[in-house]
Amino acid sequence: MWKGRFQTETSNLVQRYGESISYDWRLYAHDIEGSIAHAAALQDAGIITKTEERKIGKGLREIKKEIESGDFRFRMSLEDIHMNIESALTDKIGDAGAKLHTARSRNDQVALDVRLYCRAETEAIFQRVMLMQRALLKLAKQFPEAVVPGYTHLQRGQPVLFSHHLLAYVEMLERDRMRLADCFKRINIMPLGSGALAGSTILLNRRLVAEKLGFPSVSQNSMDAVSDRDFIAELMFVISMIGIHLSRLSEDVILWASAEFGFIELSDAHTTGSSLMPQKKNPDVAELTRGKTGRLVGNLMSLLTTIKGLPMTYNRDLQEDKEPLFDSIDTIKIALEVFAEMMAVAKIREDRTREATSDPFLLATDLADYLVLKGVPFRQAHEVIGRITAYSIEQKKDFGDFDLSEYQQFSEVFEKDVFAVLSVETALKSRKAIGAPSPTNVKRQMGYWEKRLSTKSTLLK
Repeated sequence: MWKGRFQTETSNLVQRYGESISYDWRLYAHDIEGSIAHAAALQDAGIITKTEERKIGKGLREIKKEIESGDFRFRMSLEDIHMNIESALTDKIGDAGAKLHTARSRNDQVALDVRLYCRAETEAIFQRVMLMQRALLKLAKQFPEAVVPGYTHLQRGQPVLFSHHLLAYVEMLERDRMRLADCFKRINIMPLGSGALAGSTILLNRRLVAEKLGFPSVSQNSMDAVSDRDFIAELMFVISMIGIHLSRLSEDVILWASAEFGFIELSDAHTTGSSLMPQKKNPDVAELTRGKTGRLVGNLMSLLTTIKGLPMTYNRDLQEDKEPLFDSIDTIKIALEVFAEMMAVAKIREDRTREATSDPFLLATDLADYLVLKGVPFRQAHEVIGRITAYSIEQKKDFGDFDLSEYQQFSEVFEKDVFAVLSVETALKSRKAIGAPSPTNVKRQMGYWEKRLSTKSTLLK
């Protein structure tokens, strides 16, 4: 493609080092879509005839079919997807194919292809996040009365409904969906027509191209348009956050599935065994997801490191954006799919959750609140219940086993109604504030999410 300037063929080693066709072939559909729209702009400007435009469109669609059927031969010597398709088109239709690259560069061409790709994949991830939310909601609805300890520092704190715990992840994933929607706006800008860096003296109707490709706006600075990879970094950040949320859920699932907790039972279809220990049932999906999140974060760091020191405008370093992007997208899509499938058929072991929430210390805060409602300053109440807890441990007696006189040793404020506080059901019902885990609140939230997640939602309009 640059033989007019060069006298010597590119070394085979340089070709191998610089090729991207081994991975950017996956942009073929977007490259063809962009070229068909570009041909329309060339015809509109009088650069090619209507007949040539039709030949280009027909040839490109045939090439797409050949790629999808496996009959197309990609050539490393042509470096990338753009030149492989252009060369095949010229071989197929002659001079009309050689006119297609008029008024564009591979710089704005790849910027367009990657935006089209990211636009489609952002929608695909968006839908899979919803799928994951629905799976968590389904599990929450199946076990609406299951109660578990809520933890801080991985130490038992207060009782909560298991469904409330699961809905916390639904909330996290909803933020991820909103981030995807916001990121989508900055992806959805049409860069074609920016040329190598300064546009072209051949004036094309960029708005026509944008309209044909479904972009609501066009880029306003040619130098920025060909060098901008912010939208990729932003998408990879959102993917990393989704991965981090799945990783946090993975850690919970791994703990819940252990013999020590035993709160959840995963299906045989979503666990593996041991080659040595026949009794084992391992939560591999959760462990793999926790591990793969490191790759997602690493891919983001790789791209940020690549672009941090680049001068304007296009530099070949930017070829390094695609492999981490492709890997992150592939990884998060399958992670969301398999995790959703696993959680949708998981079972909560209510016998074990009930056993865990029988821990009387889970109600220590409720006892402090009882004193506060009797007029005791909170710091004083906190100290009183702390001393009662120490006494309970020393005497090896639960809060419910004390008589009233024992309570009154620590505060004369205690009355007979203190024993009504010592119930998990009472503790949950009392937590009525917005966002708190009372059964009424959680039921209302499950209804809200069921309605929200049953509504068809899409970024592509």
